[in-house]
Amino acid sequence: MNLGKLRATRLGAVGLRGLSTVLFLCFALTPARAGKVPNLEAKDLLGAKQNLAALRGKIVVLSFWATWCAPCQEELPRLSQLSLSYTGKDVQFIAVSIDEAKDRPKIQPFLDNHGIAIPVWVGPNADILDRFGLGNIVPGTVVLDQQGQIVGRIMGEAREEDVRSRVDWLLGGRQGPTPEALAKRY
Repeated sequence: MNLGKLRATRLGAVGLRGLSTVLFLCFALTPARAGKVPNLEAKDLLGAKQNLAALRGKIVVLSFWATWCAPCQEELPRLSQLSLSYTGKDVQFIAVSIDEAKDRPKIQPFLDNHGIAIPVWVGPNADILDRFGLGNIVPGTVVLDQQGQIVGRIMGEAREEDVRSRVDWLLGGRQGPTPEALAKRY
């Protein structure tokens, strides 16, 4: 091998390593997109620690909301009612409140007044929305597959068909057209 080819080979290897490092950093520092799930640890309303990773093996509908959010007052009862249609199936609905600690005493009365019967987690702040690729407004919903990967995001107030199309597609073994990865409802 001549010296020119040797230099080109070394430069190519260094260039590829540099490029792969840049690409890795770009993806590692980007907010969650399809497939990427940030770690989510919170507490339920009784104070028990909860972890999203513990729900692997189930389809998860994760709704981010707040007591002060007017669209949440429409969405949460809808999701709670929808969850009943999946009773007996490996589907778990979770409502994650982003209310600040000072507002958390308002959560239980809100749930009682609106007939919400799905588990509620507290602790995360509004930053969690962006980490899940939902922007910075509530409500925001993600649907996770049985492996804990995001298969759909709904920015704004989720409609029944937004959730049902993704959950039914997963329950049906991913048969048929793939539901859209992102729905904007605001």
